[in-house]
Amino acid sequence: MEMEDQMESQKRRGISKQDLISERTGSLGCIGWFIVIISGLFTWILFPFTIWFSIKIVQEYERAVIFRLGRITDRKAKGPGIFFVLPCTDTFVKVDLRTISFDIPPQEILTKDSVTVSVDGVVYFRVNDPIASVANVSNADFATRLLAQTTLRNVLGTKNLAELLSDREGIAHSMQTNLDEATDDWGIKVERVEIKDVKLPVQLQRAMAAEAEATREARAKVIAAEGEMNASRALKEASLVIAESPSALQLRYLQTLNTIAAERNSTIIFPLPMDVLSHFMRK
Repeated sequence: MEMEDQMESQKRRGISKQDLISERTGSLGCIGWFIVIISGLFTWILFPFTIWFSIKIVQEYERAVIFRLGRITDRKAKGPGIFFVLPCTDTFVKVDLRTISFDIPPQEILTKDSVTVSVDGVVYFRVNDPIASVANVSNADFATRLLAQTTLRNVLGTKNLAELLSDREGIAHSMQTNLDEATDDWGIKVERVEIKDVKLPVQLQRAMAAEAEATREARAKVIAAEGEMNASRALKEASLVIAESPSALQLRYLQTLNTIAAERNSTIIFPLPMDVLSHFMRK
């Protein structure tokens, strides 16, 4: 169903575009052609002087949309290089084909889980169809900027905070798709959309920081408890080994004295077995 809807929308856009082109390239009428012929004769008679008004130049990255008596003369824009116009009847509009980038101002957005955030971004676009960008919209650049702001609000309004913080690439791709479809009739091609910064309220930042700190402390306590458990198991196994060989306890005792003496301590404590002390206490 989605594929069929997309195909139908594309067909409707194509039909509407063809109708618009046919309206633009209609006949000038008898009076229009009479004015064009008079203008051509006037240009031919005053050729040495009118040549400077007839020759126009556009750069490699520009195209010219020519209007003759208010109608677009051709389905294809002129340029780059030199082209000719009639001084009295023709006017033209230059269109820049280079990629344009602009910043989306920070937008206060209420997410799906009722959290207010401030989000800004950047959009890269270019003119794909010079004729449509001139004939279908009064100011394609300004219209694209306004549409980018509303699209950012609409897309982020359907996301919760976790998705907003973790799925920036998906959100940017969704914005690019929506903008590209909406500006297709204007002759605009949206090349890239990026989410720059997501600003959270100060209270929410403190709450998230406290939650993260509590999570780290709980994880540290679990790790310490696991270490104590492993150490107790090791001590239990060591006590079993020492119990099997009484000389091992004496060797451990001497090793401990050696470790204490290596640190240059002035006081050394000699532990005495409880059996010896209990013998003297009975006497």
